[in-house]
Amino acid sequence: MEEQGFLDNVFKLKQNNTNVKTETIAGITTFMTMAYIIFVNPSILEAAGMPFDGVFIATIAGAILGTLTMALLSNYPFALASGMGLNAFFAYSVVIGMGVPWQTALGIVFIEGILFIILSVTPVREMIVNSIPMALKTGISTGIGLFIAFIGLQNAGIVVADQATLVAMGSVFKGTGLVAIFGLVVTGILHAKNIKGSLLWGILASTAFGWINGVTPKLEGVIAVPHMSDWSEVLLQLDIDSALSFGMVGVLLSFLFVDMFDTAGTLVGVSQQAGYLDENGDLPKASRALLADAIGTTGGALFGTTTVTTYVESASGVAEGGRTGLTGVVVSILFFLSLFFKPLIGIVPAAATAPALIIVGTMMMTNITNLNWDDFTEILPAFVTMITMPLTYSISNGIALGFIVYPLVKLFTGKGKDVHWLVYVLGIVFVLYFFLN
Repeated sequence: MEEQGFLDNVFKLKQNNTNVKTETIAGITTFMTMAYIIFVNPSILEAAGMPFDGVFIATIAGAILGTLTMALLSNYPFALASGMGLNAFFAYSVVIGMGVPWQTALGIVFIEGILFIILSVTPVREMIVNSIPMALKTGISTGIGLFIAFIGLQNAGIVVADQATLVAMGSVFKGTGLVAIFGLVVTGILHAKNIKGSLLWGILASTAFGWINGVTPKLEGVIAVPHMSDWSEVLLQLDIDSALSFGMVGVLLSFLFVDMFDTAGTLVGVSQQAGYLDENGDLPKASRALLADAIGTTGGALFGTTTVTTYVESASGVAEGGRTGLTGVVVSILFFLSLFFKPLIGIVPAAATAPALIIVGTMMMTNITNLNWDDFTEILPAFVTMITMPLTYSISNGIALGFIVYPLVKLFTGKGKDVHWLVYVLGIVFVLYFFLN
């Protein structure tokens, strides 16, 4: 009981209508849906010449730092780790494409994090997040739902690439598709019956079912002790002097731009799902959440990994009832344990977590009812925002087009005075961004 009281005092559990059990289940669920980054991030950065085992440890260290900082600074149930998309940009565009050494690229990520810390302790970054119109906030959260579901369908092999139509139907009743369909039905039934931990039970059931048709790999050991000598190959290996050269300004701005709006979009989207936005549509403690994100990025670069950012998979924990930073503490503990249980965690196939992502996407779609359907100047920008995210595989692209369309539609229908001045500024910035890229 003393432990319950301590945790309640620290994380305000009763005030947030939650308890230790709920937060623990939420934390486990969030971890399970994002644990793939432990293996995917080193694989991507290995292509840039970085050692896999070193990045494996750095990825976990960055996730722990970012998630714990978010939990303690903001008391939000958001988990952080090296961002997908940003790591690919780092490896394939900057290091391989531009020939920038990975040490210099890490230096750029570090500088980006420092700049974000400065912006986060001033009103600038919070003002940008809170200036997003409610229609766009709804479009962002709904678009993230579509994006998450799309990722789930891809991971399941149900949606595949096609040269003629871009996407097509994959295998549904064999291989990964069968595992995902099984998990989707099981998880859907459990969730409909309001079974606590339905997403987590669905992941575990899908992993077990995957052994039947060979999707889940055989378990070859449980514990593997990490070698800290591997980490030393990337730890503090960033080259800040080279990163400060004039030729790296464009790369730095690209990192800044994408990270800022990916983070803003994720925070707004998941916060709306959790019911955190106030009556004005603003996110309380936004500056603290953004500061946590910036600290994660800065620390991650020192550890030897790419930009650490808030994860959309945090929505899975929110869907399980996670409402406080205790969820993030559980996620951080599990990331730490994963250092020693690499073989066990590695057997969970992407197809097993796909149903959780699809169901979270389904739940986030309910936010669309918050739109004012009688005002087309609200509907159109929201739709453009939400549909662009999955179709361009980018949260920031959806936000960018939304910010361009929203003020223009309002301005030329006589409603320009209703738009915050910062929305006009950001609209112009996004137009320039598309032209320059």
